[in-house]
Amino acid sequence: MKNFKLDADQFKPLATGLGSCIATDRITVDGLPVGFMYKDEAQSLHDSGWVFMSGDESQDYMDDPSNLAMYDINTIANYDPSIIPFLNASVGSSFKKLESGKIVKIS
Repeated sequence: MKNFKLDADQFKPLATGLGSCIATDRITVDGLPVGFMYKDEAQSLHDSGWVFMSGDESQDYMDDPSNLAMYDINTIANYDPSIIPFLNASVGSSFKKLESGKIVKIS
């Protein structure tokens, strides 16, 4: 069982109604901010296509499905509200967070 960094009572409605996403445990369990995010084609009706990572995950880490889970986008927005202005980006978009905390589009 995973021990999440935030408890359910800490969540606020920051980015509701946007569907689900994939995020790594580096964000939801370890509490790191989103460092890299990209938007793929949605795989189901409620899938937004978004994938959120801290940016330090290795390929081996990403290949282990136990390190990833599906969440409502609002959940990840509560872990890192800096992603909110970018959530309406088009499919194929990717972003990275600089050391300064600024998020920049890389594709």
